[in-house]
Amino acid sequence: MKRVIVIPIETVIEIKFISHFYNEIQMITVIIPTLNEEEHIAEVVNFAKSQPRVSEVIVMDDKSLDNTISKAQQSGAKIITSTKLGKGVSMREGVLFASNDIIVFLDGDIDPYPYYTIKLLTDPIARGEAEFVKSSFSRNAGRVTELVAKPLLSIFFPDLLRFSQPLSGMIAGKKSIFQQLEFRDDYGVDIGILIDVNLMNVKIKEVEIGYIENKSKPLQALGKMSKEVAQTIIMKAAMSKNPNYNFEELGALKEIRSQMELALNGQHNSLSKLVVFDMDNTLLKGRYVDACANAFGFKKELMDIRSSEPDVILLTKKIATLLKDRTYSELIAVADSIPIIEGTKEIVAELKNRGYIVGIVSDSYDCITSHIKNKLGIDFSLSNELEFSKSICTGEVKIPSFMVNGPGSLCRHSLCKTNALLSVLQKYNIKRENSIVIGDSRNDLCIIKESGIGIAFCSNDDLLNHFADVIISKPDFTELLQFAK
Repeated sequence: MKRVIVIPIETVIEIKFISHFYNEIQMITVIIPTLNEEEHIAEVVNFAKSQPRVSEVIVMDDKSLDNTISKAQQSGAKIITSTKLGKGVSMREGVLFASNDIIVFLDGDIDPYPYYTIKLLTDPIARGEAEFVKSSFSRNAGRVTELVAKPLLSIFFPDLLRFSQPLSGMIAGKKSIFQQLEFRDDYGVDIGILIDVNLMNVKIKEVEIGYIENKSKPLQALGKMSKEVAQTIIMKAAMSKNPNYNFEELGALKEIRSQMELALNGQHNSLSKLVVFDMDNTLLKGRYVDACANAFGFKKELMDIRSSEPDVILLTKKIATLLKDRTYSELIAVADSIPIIEGTKEIVAELKNRGYIVGIVSDSYDCITSHIKNKLGIDFSLSNELEFSKSICTGEVKIPSFMVNGPGSLCRHSLCKTNALLSVLQKYNIKRENSIVIGDSRNDLCIIKESGIGIAFCSNDDLLNHFADVIISKPDFTELLQFAK
């Protein structure tokens, strides 16, 4: 006999409403571009994580020299190192890694944020009232806004004067909108985004988030900021092809881009001991380029290059061409697919506790070694510089000067990791006998021979094992602590 269960119509309606609510709920990714924001980054990450619907917090770091990365990691943020210095690059690459359809950008130097900041920025998007939301807040607009941005906007984009703080960096929008934007690398990035979404006829809304207090720019930075904001506004106006303006009299506009090679962490100048790890088949249980060959299907091409090119510089450049047109996020995903030797993060922490500077010296690529450095809490990484354009690999690689043979080199190789070791030792005024180097392959032979203690790690190379002071045959760095007193 069948049993019939009668459900009141009110209950059915309620169940359908709840089901509809949870199907419609939209999760949020918060992206925080940072450069040396150790003072407030933990509070900003914790604030973002505490907010409803925020399921992902990404800190896009511009190779900070302070404790920004470690503090953000301790707070539970996902850390990604930008391929190039500049807030705009960090923002664009953050969008690549975001997994949600609604994205919020927060500054890393503000504490506290008004509690409802994220809700106020995202509710208009969730309700379909806007596709892009810009914040205003209870503080007088800055000097650059009043003296530069607003006067130029009144000439070229007068409709944007309705926004009280056009340079505000606290914004939200749909991922699909951000994916269409060109993010400038300099101080003009925020006003550039506002102009672009306006020219795209995107639905824009400004919301008041309350009172905030952040660091004022030093006087010497205001001139640079003013110039870059002005350049952005004028350039965007020129590109809009508005016939009402004669841009020839404005002269040629030049992009100002500064590139810094900040691989070494200056906060450790007082230390006098050094440990250097190789990355491939040492920290990682595999070789990065080989993993890329398997993932992207160029194993045969890689083998052909390795077997036919004897010149190490040309070899490095030819292998890099195999990565052309791969996105930064694709390359990072391959790195994350390679297991790290178990317990390495704890070993690194203990080495640092014992007063060692810990680094990576690798013939791989800086975007990958920086990523591994961040995951393990390592102080610095030195490697070849893979080039990107709008977060897409160009297939070009720059071999840094610290790898190249010079007057002070200890061997005759055109490229050698020993040169990088000598650069680090000189920078920190560390004696060579106070250095420990761990590697696995013939490429590590010179640096292991010339270090204070050279360690062959799970190596099948008889020559390397012969010259190494110590051989570790198991995939575990615990034995290293016996020699790192």
